[in-house]
Amino acid sequence: MTDLIASRDLDWHPPPLAPDYRSSQLRAPQNARLHYDPTQTEMSGPTFGHVLLGKLDDDLILNYAQAGEAAIGPRIVVHGKLLDENRRPVPGKLIEVWQANAGGRYRHKRDGYLAPLDPNFGGCGRCISAADGSYSFRTVQPGPYPWPNGGNDWRPAHIHFSIFGDGFAQRMITQMYFEGDPHIALCPIVQAIPGDAAIDTLVARLDMDATIPMDIRAYRFDIVLRGRAQTLFENRMEGL
Repeated sequence: MTDLIASRDLDWHPPPLAPDYRSSQLRAPQNARLHYDPTQTEMSGPTFGHVLLGKLDDDLILNYAQAGEAAIGPRIVVHGKLLDENRRPVPGKLIEVWQANAGGRYRHKRDGYLAPLDPNFGGCGRCISAADGSYSFRTVQPGPYPWPNGGNDWRPAHIHFSIFGDGFAQRMITQMYFEGDPHIALCPIVQAIPGDAAIDTLVARLDMDATIPMDIRAYRFDIVLRGRAQTLFENRMEGL
């Protein structure tokens, strides 16, 4: 079956050393890439239990809010499909998300941005891909925020995604950006990716067909795990 998997062109991905992304100057590896085949233990477990998910885990608008309250910010639903290299659905996989609030601040003790915390927004959630590979969650659109890279650098609004395979050792991490955000073209992290087509795999599209009138906008973000059309991942550039 491995012969059917399209090999990944690593030139599609950002280089380990991107001078405009300041911290990569300290973290970039100095030696050649090594590959180790996964062990049977890594491929088979530990696994997660689907019954552990709560009924509001996929609703970031409400899952941290007090009774009768809700997170502040533009209400959105993010949805899409989890697909393999041949665009077949990948069902039953755990998808975790985390993000800043509508003001661009994370609920983290080391986040020093001056934007206020939202007492009704925790910033994290999770869901399971369905039989057809589909997933969705409700949230508020995160705000951009400054970061200490250069004199005036701002991260685009984004949501972090973590996708687990059959065990916790099979994990892929990426970021989703929003169509039309002017900060995408200005961000040194995003612009370290060497081509517009690759950047485009990280951009969610406004989906008016899935928008609920007078309630919530929708964005579509399909995730391709590997192959030539693979979504860019931060931790495993070659895919699962």
